[in-house]
Amino acid sequence: MEQSGVFLSVRIENSVDKTVTGSTVLRRLFTGVVVLGIGTVLMVIVGSAVGPVNIPFSHAISTLFEVVGIGDSTAEPTEYAIIKSIRLPRIFLALFVGAALGIAGGIMQGLFRNAMADPGIIGVSSGGAVGAVAAIASGVSSISTLFLPLFAVIGSSLSMAVVFGIASIGGRFSMATLLLVGVAVSSFLAAITTAIIILTDNLNVQRQIIFWITGGFDTARWESVQISGPIIIVGSLVTVFMARDLNVMLVSEDEARALGVRVRMVRNSLLVSASLITGTAVAFSGIIAFVGLVVPHVVRLVVGADHRVLLPLSALGGGLFMVAADTAARIILSPAELRVGVLTAMIGAPFFIYLLIQNRSRASML
Repeated sequence: MEQSGVFLSVRIENSVDKTVTGSTVLRRLFTGVVVLGIGTVLMVIVGSAVGPVNIPFSHAISTLFEVVGIGDSTAEPTEYAIIKSIRLPRIFLALFVGAALGIAGGIMQGLFRNAMADPGIIGVSSGGAVGAVAAIASGVSSISTLFLPLFAVIGSSLSMAVVFGIASIGGRFSMATLLLVGVAVSSFLAAITTAIIILTDNLNVQRQIIFWITGGFDTARWESVQISGPIIIVGSLVTVFMARDLNVMLVSEDEARALGVRVRMVRNSLLVSASLITGTAVAFSGIIAFVGLVVPHVVRLVVGADHRVLLPLSALGGGLFMVAADTAARIILSPAELRVGVLTAMIGAPFFIYLLIQNRSRASML
């Protein structure tokens, strides 16, 4: 896989520099957290203020302070209700979903040693889509707002289990086999999704399905944040704690074993964690493409490939990028709303083509 054209990716020049000291890692991490943290705070303020109904920034800031328990809001009752009940839930959900896709993309690119790997590479997103589409088409999603994400999580989990099961047949697990099985299962599940859409006679149901598939946060509620947030936070923390082991595995799995790293456990834990947080993100936002591809790659170009820095900053960068994309999607066609998944695809597709060209150029020089 590493020697074939477009799959030639994170090679030795992108591996972790063993001379990087702990203080350098901390400095890079601290600087990145500060910069991205400030950017995120500013973006939250902008996202709270702008939209079909524009709210003065002073009103938005005072409302945000009140939400965290500082002072009283100066916003009008209608403005306060819009910010607290409509805009803040979707902003926080966008933060969590972006963080999940960003860190999951960093994990997949590291494990597969492939800068073009993304969170949906092993069929998790496609499985979630089948579950969600089945819930909408059957009418189950109309019973409760939680049934749609529940079915999406079930679909993602089943897809992940199938891919892992097939890749482990015979007791010999292979990352290359996992990738190929993931591609095959994703294609099969995409065909099922298409068949369900075609066989659905109700145009309103078809419209709901298409809107969900294109991804967005217009249906976000606080309960969505309360359910998805803890899962994504816990899954992300698990991956961050294993970042050092992933660094060693990137250089050589044999060297990792010699240093006491339990390669199989670390690899499986990272794959399961990445799949879990991706499935959760997909369940509450729909399919939002290219975030897990673009964000980790940009972060890697800036801070290097040390996963102790890359993974946390990919999470923060993914959250910031997603809030910015959601805010832009709300105002570009205002009062109408562009789907977030459409906007991220418009940004991500050209970047993906750029990666292909770059990787082919590097391959030709080897």
